[in-house]
Amino acid sequence: MASWDPNKTQWGAQPPPPNPSSYQPVYAPGPTPHYAPPAGLPPAGYNGAGYDGSGGYTNGGGYAAGDQKSPYEGDRFKPKTRVNDIFFLIFFVLTFAGFVVVSALAISKWVTEGGLGGGVGGGNTGNSVTLNYHTVYLLLLVTAAAFVLSTVYLMLTRAFTRVIMHITLILSIALNIALCVYFWITKYWSGAIIFTIIALLSIFAYFGYRSRIPLASLLLQVVMDVSKHHKSVYVVAFLALVFQAALSVWYTFTVIATYARWTPGNPTCNNGSSCSSGKVAGLIFFETFAYIWTSQVIGNVALATLAGGPFGSWYYFGPREQGDMPKHPTLSAFVRASTLSLGSIAFGSLIVTILEIIRMLLNVARNMASEEGNPIEVCLALCAECFISCIEGMVQYFNRYAYIEIALYGKPYIQAAKDTWGLLTDRGIDAIVNDSLVGMTLTWGAYAVGCLCALFAYIYLRATHPSYNVDGQYTAPVILFAFLIGAQCSLTLSSAIEAGVSTIFVGLGEDPGVLAVRAPALFGMIASTYPQVVQGVQRV
Repeated sequence: MASWDPNKTQWGAQPPPPNPSSYQPVYAPGPTPHYAPPAGLPPAGYNGAGYDGSGGYTNGGGYAAGDQKSPYEGDRFKPKTRVNDIFFLIFFVLTFAGFVVVSALAISKWVTEGGLGGGVGGGNTGNSVTLNYHTVYLLLLVTAAAFVLSTVYLMLTRAFTRVIMHITLILSIALNIALCVYFWITKYWSGAIIFTIIALLSIFAYFGYRSRIPLASLLLQVVMDVSKHHKSVYVVAFLALVFQAALSVWYTFTVIATYARWTPGNPTCNNGSSCSSGKVAGLIFFETFAYIWTSQVIGNVALATLAGGPFGSWYYFGPREQGDMPKHPTLSAFVRASTLSLGSIAFGSLIVTILEIIRMLLNVARNMASEEGNPIEVCLALCAECFISCIEGMVQYFNRYAYIEIALYGKPYIQAAKDTWGLLTDRGIDAIVNDSLVGMTLTWGAYAVGCLCALFAYIYLRATHPSYNVDGQYTAPVILFAFLIGAQCSLTLSSAIEAGVSTIFVGLGEDPGVLAVRAPALFGMIASTYPQVVQGVQRV
């Protein structure tokens, strides 16, 4: 078996240019009929479904005896019928049940007492002690805006796949600068300082990312082309977004009702006997924890469904038109993800949730220090928040690939995490993952949606002057809730694209030869940029 030589034309790959560092992919306009144009011969021994040498596909079986691996190798797509990580499954169910109980107690009393008044628009209506219906309507509008903005971003990604990364990064920079200028003008000092730092970092980062955009753009184009041939990708994505939006609305009502019922001094409190600020803080903490964890699980179930369904089946069985792909792969993957593997998904989601909660607490501490005029404490809290954000990002990056293993093989979380790490590092796939801007672009898109929602909430509060926020004491938490709702909705929808990218990386680590047949242009660019990844791949 010969090793990969970037100066030779390989099976299934475009001939690289004389200088590999200057390699630029050739983009085919519009959707391609079979996801990638055939550019060469399949590997020796590959006598299944593939290119017939005349621009079409053969109708043979997906894998034959001479091929490297079977699509069912290692119980792939045939996981054992056992419930994994059952302790975390029970913990998740109990947490969600607790959220339901607290929500029912708070909302029932709140509705009975009339919700403390308030409404859409301006005027000092409603109770002035704590949040009222005014905030509910505001956050409902924020949820609707998040739904629309997230949908628009996905449509833009599909329509302008080749340039969406440039657009997203440039718009994020512009948004950061606009928010920075606005907060300086309105003298919201803590927000002005934070967004000044973020704006500067985003400007410097863009110039460092430009050289990495071509590979990420080609990868994104392959994923979007697969999605065009599997409408279930969009069905799962939008269903996840609907559930996420519904959860956000529910969370909004629960938080406002909790403030209204147990804040000392308001009419719904039973003469102050059961009301305290500590109880409100504790309940809001629990409700936010349950909301973030459930949001993470919804997004990750969608990711596992798509990875174990259309994207995984496309990579290992070939395009659906060949007839080798199992029937209803998306539905089968969803059943596995929502039953046998739900505990494993909850386990991984819990880790990210804890880090997110810590980051939010540091954010609150930073805002309080800013209001009290303690710049040293603000800087310390900001540094700690950035540190936790970095750890959270690394955990999310790692978890995504563990969920792919869970979706394909039905492994417990710890085993999936270990196998994922070994798989990625053994072939050097971690270098490609680190260089892929797809996830970062989608995260910046979610960040932009969250910022727009937060800005809308801030402008709405300033324009309407609700009675409970005369002194601005509720501005920070309302903005935080708005940002959280917007970002979570966008991340849930973009998880469909990330599922495809992550599945390709995992498949590349397990059997890179398959990618040369599925997407030759992408394989050729990876081979010229990261030759160690395809070492040992047979050539003709």
